[in-house]
Amino acid sequence: MILLGGLLLRGLCLFAGRLINGTGTRSMIAAIEVFIRIWLGAALFNMWMGVARGGHSVGEAFPLFLVIVVIAAAAALLIWWKFLWA
Repeated sequence: MILLGGLLLRGLCLFAGRLINGTGTRSMIAAIEVFIRIWLGAALFNMWMGVARGGHSVGEAFPLFLVIVVIAAAAALLIWWKFLWA
């Protein structure tokens, strides 16, 4: 569910980048950079909530944090790489 939210957020960032800056390469790269920062913050918040309120240890929550960040960020970085070399 969280990963689907990340992919939806990525799509919204790309759409907003096109609306604000047009269809240029720089707008897409900026949208991906914004997405990665927002997603990292959301994943950190999710981990903090799991530790603070869910009763999990940092050692239990950190691997899940890495999976959440890496999958969504890797998909975003693939798009970033595509537009960087376009």
